[in-house]
Amino acid sequence: MKVRGAPAIGLVAALSLAIELQIKSLEFSNNKNHKDSEPLNIISSPTALGEFIRKSLDYLNTSRPTAVNLFLSSKKLWEVTCDGLEENLSSKEIIEKIVDFVVKMLEDDLKDNKNIGKFGGEFLFSKVDNEMISVVTHCNTGSLATSGYGTALGIIRYLHEQGRLSRVYFTETRPYNQGSRLTSYELLHDQIPSTLICDSMVSALLSSSSLPHINHTIDQSRTSSTTYNKISAIIVGADRIAKNGDTANKIGTYQLAITAKYHGIMFIVAAPSTSIDLNTESGKEIIIEERSEDELVLVNGAIINENDNIIMEKVRVPPKGVKAWNPSFDITPAELITAIISEKGVFEKKLGMKEFDLTIFK
Repeated sequence: MKVRGAPAIGLVAALSLAIELQIKSLEFSNNKNHKDSEPLNIISSPTALGEFIRKSLDYLNTSRPTAVNLFLSSKKLWEVTCDGLEENLSSKEIIEKIVDFVVKMLEDDLKDNKNIGKFGGEFLFSKVDNEMISVVTHCNTGSLATSGYGTALGIIRYLHEQGRLSRVYFTETRPYNQGSRLTSYELLHDQIPSTLICDSMVSALLSSSSLPHINHTIDQSRTSSTTYNKISAIIVGADRIAKNGDTANKIGTYQLAITAKYHGIMFIVAAPSTSIDLNTESGKEIIIEERSEDELVLVNGAIINENDNIIMEKVRVPPKGVKAWNPSFDITPAELITAIISEKGVFEKKLGMKEFDLTIFK
């Protein structure tokens, strides 16, 4: 798995096609005399180019079945291609049109993420009495999963920028460890107050009368504990949101929503409108990707020798032959979700309703 994070999957698919087309266009310009060359065959006519684009998009769509952003990107790119064909543009002009569109996608995603961060942050300010806010997040929803800033992590960044974030507790996110590998990197880079916890620790954290935090002294072997205000919300991203608000997200999200509901804590989903699929009525229709057992039974990590040189190695945890089930996502029912934050604003369920009305995104 080279690319993960629903927005990033859609963007990388679009960027990869744009780059491929640019390369073939350059090869075509440099090899016009090679009649049988692949670039010449593809670029020589808009019809041939359209066929190549269609096949490429179909292939890209087979890579990750759960994240809707990929399919939406493909749909939009095909619409741009068809518009170019209908306008009788040349192959070169169609490629330029696609490249311009993809660049705008990248720019719009970053702008949308900034809006998600602000809407989400202001929503929390309106709901939480405490001046300082502590939250929990799951998986990685930041710059490493989007064009930049992030969705759920974008809200956390906004809280930090406004001086209102006490601490974010982020889960390890087994089995692929997106939290401990990726979110940790982003939080450390931005110097955001944060503490790593295991996925299985969230309920204990929410039920705690005071939040644990370790202040590291100059001597890293000695620590002192202090406490901060209780958790105000769990904030997660989304790979696909159904029309009724049911949300597919990283495995483990569903159980976080259940424990948030039990403890009376807000459970917030942050995602761009590109993650909302109005063609999917409910979570029952969402295909859940199941990945290799190896991602569960094998763990990648750094071996650090006495010279502090880091060597990445893979080790097996359970005995060889153990069978494992490894769904990459789960479905959180809309009933458990307090609010959905997009670049268009904050969406809550109507009074007395268990589901969202997301038809505003039509």
